[in-house]
Amino acid sequence: MRSLLTALGVIIGILAVTLMGSAINGIDSEFERSMQMIGYDVLYVDKFSWTGSNSWWERRNRPDIKVEYSPAINRMIAESPFQSEIILTSSRIATLGEVSYEDQSLSDIFTMGVLSNYMSISTVTIKEGRFFTEIEERSASSVCVIGHETAGILFPNTSPLGKTIKIRGVRAKVIGVVARQGSFLGTFSFDRNILIPQGFFFQLFGKRNFRRVTIMAKIRSEKRTEEAKLELESYVRRVRGLSAEMENDFNINEQQAFRTQLDGIKNGIALAGIFITGLALFVGAIGIMNITFVSVKERTKEIGLRKAIGAQRYAILMQFLIESVFISLIGGVIGLLLAYGMSEASKVIFPGFPIVFSANLIVTGSFASIFTGILSGFVPAWQASKYDPIQALRYT
Repeated sequence: MRSLLTALGVIIGILAVTLMGSAINGIDSEFERSMQMIGYDVLYVDKFSWTGSNSWWERRNRPDIKVEYSPAINRMIAESPFQSEIILTSSRIATLGEVSYEDQSLSDIFTMGVLSNYMSISTVTIKEGRFFTEIEERSASSVCVIGHETAGILFPNTSPLGKTIKIRGVRAKVIGVVARQGSFLGTFSFDRNILIPQGFFFQLFGKRNFRRVTIMAKIRSEKRTEEAKLELESYVRRVRGLSAEMENDFNINEQQAFRTQLDGIKNGIALAGIFITGLALFVGAIGIMNITFVSVKERTKEIGLRKAIGAQRYAILMQFLIESVFISLIGGVIGLLLAYGMSEASKVIFPGFPIVFSANLIVTGSFASIFTGILSGFVPAWQASKYDPIQALRYT
């Protein structure tokens, strides 16, 4: 019991460092999955920056992005005498709308008006049916492709293909269902959406200027993202009529913007975890050192007897050092078991919270425990190894 209470600091320290590592692993895993949704090889021309770096006044006075930019940029790419770093662009309009089917109704559905080449740029895959064609796009056909969650709610027991739903009260035929994508960074669900041709979108919501127009650009290689951004910037400046001395009144966004923000969050978690871990392990090391000193005093005569019959100094040193390491390692194992149990429980209690318990954390926790044991047990073990056998045998 004394040893277990002594190891409590190590238990807390290993628990803290393991949970911190599990949280960072989970964030990394969720981030990589979310970044796959927006694409590593796709650039986004928006009115605003994804990082919120633009001032409110600057955002308010910027002209809106227009859907006409996409075909104009595509013509520039085709007419360029050099190989462009950009393969293709497409425009996307988004707003929130209401969708219904018979007695089922959904509000705040992310409704996107896209072009037929949207599939060539986005990471979306079709689970059932098909995407709409260029003819359907140009004729503003009332067809739609619905998200996985939308399909599950409106059509829980049947296939949605060929069924007619109502978008803002207007009938539209379901021709496809998007495969499950999940949520973006645990906040926005890409499965709760509907894709429709842009012409049909204008019929539903009007042709006024939309503030949520985005130009998507597929690049040849993510290794040459910076070159592609500069090229795309020149195209957008031309279509917006900006002179050389004028600053950009738009932003070219990419997944790196989220990665920069994520690094700050991860660093904050790591610093907090390291502080708690260091403090707990320091307390645990002091406790193990104290109990090892007590153990040395209680077994002074044993030390004297062992040395009298020929035990070397290193044997005495290793005896107490192994003991302190073993106590610390037991604390580490208990901490790892608690961390594993808490990480598994969090998946049930908080299913949306990303946490990944990996083998690397077990190795890290074990090494931290062993190092703490060595650090805390070395001084008393060294003192025990230096005892004079005669004085030790006389100790009372």
